[in-house]
Amino acid sequence: MNSEGEIQQRDPALAMLATAIDALLAEDLTGFTDTAFAARVQGLEACRRRLETVGHRHVVEINDRRLWTTTGSVGLYRYLVETLRLAKADAVARVKGAAHLGVMTSAYGEKCEPRLPHTAAAQAEGVISGDHARAVMRVMDRIPDAVDTEHRAIAEEHLADAARAGTPEMVGKVGDRILGYLDPDGTLTTDKDRARLRAATFGEQRLDGMSPFQGCFDPELRAMLDTVFAKWARPGMCMSDDPDSPQLGVHDPEGFDPNRLAAAVGRDGRTPAQRRHDALKAFLSASGPDKLGAHRGLPVSIVLTMSVTDLLGGAGVARAASGTTIPVREAWRMAQGSIPLLLLFDETAGKPLYLGEGARIASPWQRLAAIARDRGCTHPDCSAPATMCAMHHLIPWAAHGPTDIDNLTLVCDAHHAQIAADPDDPSGWATHRVPPGGADAGRTAFCPPTSVDPHRRPRVNRFHHPEQVLAESVKRRRARLLSHRARE
Repeated sequence: MNSEGEIQQRDPALAMLATAIDALLAEDLTGFTDTAFAARVQGLEACRRRLETVGHRHVVEINDRRLWTTTGSVGLYRYLVETLRLAKADAVARVKGAAHLGVMTSAYGEKCEPRLPHTAAAQAEGVISGDHARAVMRVMDRIPDAVDTEHRAIAEEHLADAARAGTPEMVGKVGDRILGYLDPDGTLTTDKDRARLRAATFGEQRLDGMSPFQGCFDPELRAMLDTVFAKWARPGMCMSDDPDSPQLGVHDPEGFDPNRLAAAVGRDGRTPAQRRHDALKAFLSASGPDKLGAHRGLPVSIVLTMSVTDLLGGAGVARAASGTTIPVREAWRMAQGSIPLLLLFDETAGKPLYLGEGARIASPWQRLAAIARDRGCTHPDCSAPATMCAMHHLIPWAAHGPTDIDNLTLVCDAHHAQIAADPDDPSGWATHRVPPGGADAGRTAFCPPTSVDPHRRPRVNRFHHPEQVLAESVKRRRARLLSHRARE
């Protein structure tokens, strides 16, 4: 992103806005009466809400201009993430907000009113927030396709009125009543509607290792899970820390000793939600990789990497190919009964010791080595985990590049498509291995097209290596402290 000063020099409107913000930041708030200060807070909130409408205009304009083609980004969403350094969820919300609340241009050059006109008008006035608008969108998404346009428009008007009068939570409550009026017995909802609403989403993994989950299951999946839970989420079942508890894939609960089962029930202090969690984990564990096929050349199984130091010390975390971190003690328990693979790294160069193969397709062993080294897509700022990546030849196979681990790297499908077949082609990205001698030695470097950087300066992705970013920050801080002490 450009500096604030550069932007203000080119954009008088933003310069005026920045000046107003500077005045607000410098203002002494103690001189306000309670009434005046409450009015100030409300007025500032209205301005902030109106700025979200300005943001919708900008997102629509970015889309109309297809600005991502000038930077090498993969579409509108990735452009927002990479250019504005947004969180993925924020970028998704902005794109969806612009699609529903922005003013679009037709193929004939005519301006079209927003898909949710009353909601868009309320936000433009500063009366409702982005959370209000998203609550309206969630309800509108649930309206069956069979509902006619007139009733759909009336529903949106009522939801916008509810947003003006109450909280986002109130919008959801009003939406439930509206849905009840539109489809009281559920007969209008079709398989197409249910397919549109199905979802399964993981939130970001927390520091404690836990991952929040949110979903909306169709009737078929719900019935399948109900069957699993009815049998294996009962009290006493699938207690992983209790060897006398019936385990899915090991015991048949119908033939299990009733006295042992009753004793296990007495020891079971889990909540119903915890029992369902454990039953689902046991069900997936019992499926086994032999029944799940292969994904990108490897059996569908958990691939864990950890340092020897952490393994011997029984502390630290292991990393799965999906990017999930797992405590070493838990990873060791998961690995019991598996065949371990010892992969040695050159600690100074940050790369595996030689693994070669005289074929174009990387072997499963090479893919495992790349997962351990790269952890995910190596394109700058890409967060795609290893499970979403293909193996890429740094020196193309067509140019006699070897299928050796030193010439292979992980790249997600979207960024793989941006790499030029000819590394000297200035219109595409080019890749090479960073030579020894620096902090990024052994990493994969991406040289951008001239449309992104005329000098094609190499970039590396550190998203999957936060420990390196932290170590360099510690190093810089120590240097600052030493410099400060030297001046004293």
